[in-house]
Amino acid sequence: MTQGTARRRGRRPGGTDTRAALVDAAREVFTEQGYDGATVRSIAARAGVDAAMVNHWFGGKEGLFAEAVLKLPFNPKDVAERLIDGDPDELGERIVRTFITIWDNTGGGVFAALMRSIASHDQAAHALQDFLVKHIVERVLRSLDLPDLEFRATLIATQLMGMGMVRYVAQFEPLASTGADAMVAAVGPTIQRYVNGDIT
Repeated sequence: MTQGTARRRGRRPGGTDTRAALVDAAREVFTEQGYDGATVRSIAARAGVDAAMVNHWFGGKEGLFAEAVLKLPFNPKDVAERLIDGDPDELGERIVRTFITIWDNTGGGVFAALMRSIASHDQAAHALQDFLVKHIVERVLRSLDLPDLEFRATLIATQLMGMGMVRYVAQFEPLASTGADAMVAAVGPTIQRYVNGDIT
């Protein structure tokens, strides 16, 4: 029995439970297949609803992607404030631990969906840049009044996105199952250099 058929319990009525079921199913399918690989039919089948409900509730796959993936499961401002609260010389470690903890708790779902979709969906790229670079990393670095802020923020983003790609999308072992403490010890010093070290 496949994951999709296991979830089906007959067709749902066209109410708010249908909408929620579609969002949950879409998040799973976008995570597994990316924007291009996901189809309205496969998402509806996963949710156990008629495919017409996607158009009814979201106007199509684009609207469903925006609802299921582009709306983040956390508030970037709250994350930035948690990162700011602490020793600036340990910021690299806090960034890695926070990133790993948030995405591990969601199975890497939204991050993986964004990464799988980034090449074919402009909004996915903008969403990653928006929340990761502008609303989290740049906000944190701005509080430290550092030079080359945008360059530093982008360098940090390359580390986080690369780590996330390998951990949650490609799932290369042993990194995919390495604990947070080991990841902090391995990657934290590199990010710390990007935070306040010499990058010239």
